[in-house]
Amino acid sequence: MRYHQLNRKIFIENRRRFTDLMKPNSLAIFTSNDIYPTSADGHLPFKQHSDILFLSGADQEESILVLFPDAHKNSLREVLFLKETNDLIAVWEGAKYTKDEAFDISGIKTVFWLSDFERVFNEMAVNAERIYLNGNEHLRAHVETELRHDRMNKWIKEHYHAHEFERSQPILHRVRGTKTELELEVMREAATITSKGYERILNFLKPGVWEYELEAEFMHEFLMNRSRGFAYTPIIASGNNANVLHYVENNDQCNDGDLVLFDVGAEYGNYTCDVTRCYPVNGKFTGRQAEVYNAVLSVHEGAISLLRPGIMLDDYHKKVGELMTEELLKLGLITAEDVANEDPAWPAYKKYFMHGTSHYLGLDVHDYGLWTIPAEEGMVFTVEPGIYIPEEGLGIRIEDDIVITKDGHENMTRSIPKTVEEIEAFMAQ
Repeated sequence: MRYHQLNRKIFIENRRRFTDLMKPNSLAIFTSNDIYPTSADGHLPFKQHSDILFLSGADQEESILVLFPDAHKNSLREVLFLKETNDLIAVWEGAKYTKDEAFDISGIKTVFWLSDFERVFNEMAVNAERIYLNGNEHLRAHVETELRHDRMNKWIKEHYHAHEFERSQPILHRVRGTKTELELEVMREAATITSKGYERILNFLKPGVWEYELEAEFMHEFLMNRSRGFAYTPIIASGNNANVLHYVENNDQCNDGDLVLFDVGAEYGNYTCDVTRCYPVNGKFTGRQAEVYNAVLSVHEGAISLLRPGIMLDDYHKKVGELMTEELLKLGLITAEDVANEDPAWPAYKKYFMHGTSHYLGLDVHDYGLWTIPAEEGMVFTVEPGIYIPEEGLGIRIEDDIVITKDGHENMTRSIPKTVEEIEAFMAQ
């Protein structure tokens, strides 16, 4: 692992938070992701499943975590199963975790090799009344592939069909949606690395550079700071490309007079940062660019001010829509008549701002979290309003990462130049 080893107290506390919400005499099981094949003997780089990471820190393929807080034997209350290394694996892939290393990472004392899984799991399962199975119940999930946890769930239901079954996801959405202070420390490091990336490209951006060159500059800075790279596929969209919300080709030249929309964030220790900025290729905003940019910035800052403990996310998004409506009216992009006759299910402002303002952020860039409870201390949200005007070749979005605090909020990414004055001053250096 490239990142510095995280504090195992993160995972000890996360397991406690999860098991506190389990029903009595239950066990829960979590598996690693598969290593996904491409073609021939190729495969994608391994990316660990965020649920087992959240609960154990085990960043290795084929790992299995079983939690049984009411187990009669203390040694079976938390068990981690790992792929056993050997000389051949060590030569071709590098050595896997030793049991001592697994304890150092996770704080789990009982570690078995995978060859012992069926025997040990059976001893645990026969003394449990119910089993929590894990799946993917994210609101945005669209999965067409059978995953490792799907195969595990089938095996458990076949062999332990008389047990009661529960879902881990409702608990995970509750506990993963609110970060501990130790998790926030890791996210702040991801934000610091991201900030360094933006400072680097601000010094590199000029007429004639290519979007992919800017992507390379980000990657260079991220890797130099022990990040494994981008938290998500980067969007570097110059000119009218910014009006494609998920533009990821990054293959056009940046022209004098255009803006470039950067939606780029680093990951660190598997925790993500998600930032969007729009910068002028030549270092100066035109009058119209500044006018629209400042309208987006006004909505952005207004939205951040709303994010405080107690607000419901549905109410929050409605209020942000009202802020955007005011700005679009000032810009003359919509009329009072448009607003009066709007469809409540798709308000008039949606013509120029068609996506949501905020989502949870954490181990996943669109992280787990409940939308049915008030915002509370420790929740982390993006704030990313935008205005998109294809007929003008102008697309602007501004995004920061906001932590809900006891009395308000903390902006983890505010150091990245954001106002027109800050941007132009930095690029003039």
